[in-house]
Amino acid sequence: MQHALTTARSADWRGLWVAMAGEHILAAAWVQPLSSQTAQLWLPRHVDAALPLLNALREWIRREPIALCHVVLPAPWDAWERTLVHGGMRAMATLEHRVWTCRTSVAPQPSLGLRPFTMFPLAEQHALLARVGEASLDCPALRDALPVTTLLAGFQAQAGSSQPSHWFGLTYQQREVGVLLLGTSSSHWSLQLMGLVPEWRGQGLGRAIIGHAQTLAAEAGAQSLSLTVDAQNTPARRVYDHTGFELRGRERLLGWY
Repeated sequence: MQHALTTARSADWRGLWVAMAGEHILAAAWVQPLSSQTAQLWLPRHVDAALPLLNALREWIRREPIALCHVVLPAPWDAWERTLVHGGMRAMATLEHRVWTCRTSVAPQPSLGLRPFTMFPLAEQHALLARVGEASLDCPALRDALPVTTLLAGFQAQAGSSQPSHWFGLTYQQREVGVLLLGTSSSHWSLQLMGLVPEWRGQGLGRAIIGHAQTLAAEAGAQSLSLTVDAQNTPARRVYDHTGFELRGRERLLGWY
């Protein structure tokens, strides 16, 4: 929230709404614009006075060029989720946040080829991301809500660059098999996206990709590598369990879309 407040432009405050009783403010909420017709909702402090304000914001969003407005709820989220669903939001996923503390020794991995993602023509980038997203168990509601072009723009905004240095297309046995997108803007790296095309899933390559990510982070001197995974994505969670990613917390993702 603090980062959002300090980086907001004056036009972004159009999404700040308040509920009043006379001269008294009962509640305030903010729809913060993000990249590519998306936005994040920052909630009032208390749930009791929130519903009329949320209903007004929902109507305002419908008139704006916003394809998805999401909110992330920390645990315990039950009371807020009930209110938000009553206000028209849809539950999208339960998110697990995991962290691996970098160490120098990472087990050898099968030979995956890493090709800079930015070397792919834009149409091929979109096509590969679309293939990786097919029947994916990782936040399918998000992929249904947003086109690949918007997802890619969101990853670029997170990375702070349109040509991130540690984004890769992956090859195995001379075939394009997936993608690995790493955020490297600080000493605490993040795994933005790791995925395989459908025909190469279930063959042990997930662990190999994670091993490459861990090796890259450790060799670059990063302190940690973090990721977020859908709690319903059991195969991915097993991979992260076996590769040393510790659970640090859970959040609930909801959205208007």
